[in-house]
Amino acid sequence: MTAAAAEPGWCSDGAEAIRAAARSARGLRGEALHAALAAVPFLDRDAWVDALLGLPVPPPDADLPRGAVPYLPCGVEEIVAMVRDAPLGADDELVDLGSGLGRVVMLAHLLTGARVRGIEIQHHLAAMACERAADLGLAIPFLHADATAIPLATRADARRTVFFLYAPFNGEMLARALARLAEVARRRPIVVCTVGVALEASWLVARPSSCLALDVYDGAITS
Repeated sequence: MTAAAAEPGWCSDGAEAIRAAARSARGLRGEALHAALAAVPFLDRDAWVDALLGLPVPPPDADLPRGAVPYLPCGVEEIVAMVRDAPLGADDELVDLGSGLGRVVMLAHLLTGARVRGIEIQHHLAAMACERAADLGLAIPFLHADATAIPLATRADARRTVFFLYAPFNGEMLARALARLAEVARRRPIVVCTVGVALEASWLVARPSSCLALDVYDGAITS
């Protein structure tokens, strides 16, 4: 599908038109996918991306530990802003803490070619994300784990690592997540992008973002 085929008004027939247009874009990557997505009417972009990725309606949450936030997919506007503002490139690695059904990492990979992975505390969400990635032919790992309780390993061959958090934790869990991120920042510079949660730490330096809902931080501990 070309960008022209996705011009405003293409989805006027409703949900089935969104699904049909997304199916026709299934093979697009990189700048072609950027152009097609930009041509989708703003209010339809989340539904278009979910149709593109074959994502279902989010299922009910399983038992969540204290401090974990119920799953809600991140908006496509914020994902595209993260890709642009980090900026995320093919030589980078993206790690999504609280990856849910995988909307963030799968879309970011298709847009940039970056190596990506997700960490999700709810087993059924991680399993469904693995199934969707496999169905799309994407070799994307989704780890079922508490991201605040495991070392956040990074790829040595990546130019840098971008961490993404869409308000997955609060309270003590958020503090533990920051400690895990600090462990990585002691080894290498990182970028941390958040939606719905502002971070405060002496080793994080906020910088401007093109999206009101997105916060971007450079992190490095040199001592």
